[in-house]
Amino acid sequence: MAERAKPTKGSLATRSPWLPADWEQADVSALQALLKGEATPDQQKRALDWIIISAAGTYEQSYRPGGQDGERDTCFAEGRRFVGNQIIKALKISLYALRNREP
Repeated sequence: MAERAKPTKGSLATRSPWLPADWEQADVSALQALLKGEATPDQQKRALDWIIISAAGTYEQSYRPGGQDGERDTCFAEGRRFVGNQIIKALKISLYALRNREP
């Protein structure tokens, strides 16, 4: 699997947060294979990486300057990050703890 480029100055942190996330053909292929239930292990990882890193901008700074417009952009970016953080939480939570939790 090809390494995903690290976020740059032109990434989500400096772009309007409502713009579509950047993608490569391999990202789209991996996502479509995942949807069909036919993704290879590398495609599964690539699809999840694209969702967490690019689409959700989980590791990007959500703050956008600019008064009221900046506040709206910040809220939008923070909504994207929230999705990524929920996925990360689900990936890292202890299944043992969940199974043994009282109802």
